[in-house]
Amino acid sequence: MIALDTWLLFCLACIVLAITPGPSIVYLVSRTLAQGRAAGLRSLIGTSGGFALHALAAAFGLSALLAAVPLAFEVVRWAGAAYLAWLAITTWRSGNEALPAPGDVELRAGKLIRDGLFTSLLNPKVALFQLALFPQFVTPGQGSVLAQSLVLAATQFAIVVASDSMFVLFASGVRRWFGERPEWTRISRRALAGVFGLLAARLAWQDRS
Repeated sequence: MIALDTWLLFCLACIVLAITPGPSIVYLVSRTLAQGRAAGLRSLIGTSGGFALHALAAAFGLSALLAAVPLAFEVVRWAGAAYLAWLAITTWRSGNEALPAPGDVELRAGKLIRDGLFTSLLNPKVALFQLALFPQFVTPGQGSVLAQSLVLAATQFAIVVASDSMFVLFASGVRRWFGERPEWTRISRRALAGVFGLLAARLAWQDRS
């Protein structure tokens, strides 16, 4: 299995990466500021699910497909950009809508989880990053490569979920202060739509390097 010092070094690398603001953190914080802590945590379930699938794909070597086949990378990239653009449009249009009624909570929760899942899953750069990171901490002579990769995947997943949860809770505290302003709901939704638009543009213009 993985040596303790190697695992601890991997944990340190994951912590540094987890607290560095990236698209997922921007998405979660924006969603929380716009729609509250519950929305942020439900979105976190989705983004965490997408991250877990990327980590498992890297562990099993499936992410190598994106690195080896340019068309696969492009399909995932443009699908992600289109989905984020669609979220930007629908969120902008909902800027003047009232908050959902109690009976809509279950449906809204499912949508938030789905949006978070696809936002994370349709980002091919995450898959390529996992593929580049894991081999640096796997030693073939110390047991099954797959088992070591799964340990790394589980470790990084736990660190990312813990870090992202703290960002959501922090954003929730900030929202409580803004929530006393009547115009905040409309403005925050417009801002969230802008974030989706920027993430879509970023994904559309990025390359495989």
